[in-house]
Amino acid sequence: MEPERIEPGPGQVSVWDYPRPPSLEANRRHLRVELAGTVVAETRRGWRVCETSQPPAYYFPPDDVRLDLLEGSHHHTFCEWKGQASYRTVRVGDEVATDAAWVYEHPVDRFETIRDHLAFYPQRLDCFVDGEPVTGNEGTFYGGWISSFVVGPFKGGSGTATW
Repeated sequence: MEPERIEPGPGQVSVWDYPRPPSLEANRRHLRVELAGTVVAETRRGWRVCETSQPPAYYFPPDDVRLDLLEGSHHHTFCEWKGQASYRTVRVGDEVATDAAWVYEHPVDRFETIRDHLAFYPQRLDCFVDGEPVTGNEGTFYGGWISSFVVGPFKGGSGTATW
């Protein structure tokens, strides 16, 4: 059963108004990702993927990511819209966030713009939009960023797989 859409307030948008298949939009908001107080990624040149029922996922150009803090992983997933994702573990000193970032090295043509851009799980890292700390959606599959300007309900938690 599909949940009831929350009506957005001023300056907000409902994720139920996002399209399916997802949209890809240039993002000029200030995006920042940290682990153990160290900036892992920071940009105003990101991309935002918006898909019905999911908080937006943000993709950072590789030039705006501390690639020296990322390690390869054997983990992969497949997105019906973007293709196969490869994962990265983030390490800052003794702090480790396993499979906390993902990248599409060979995305489908429609998402070629985000080739080699990195996205980060706010469930595993400290993530910010315009200085506002964001939270991740429930579950471990989706890496959307929930901020004060998006309302749900959000897909990801138990019982939401059929939304």
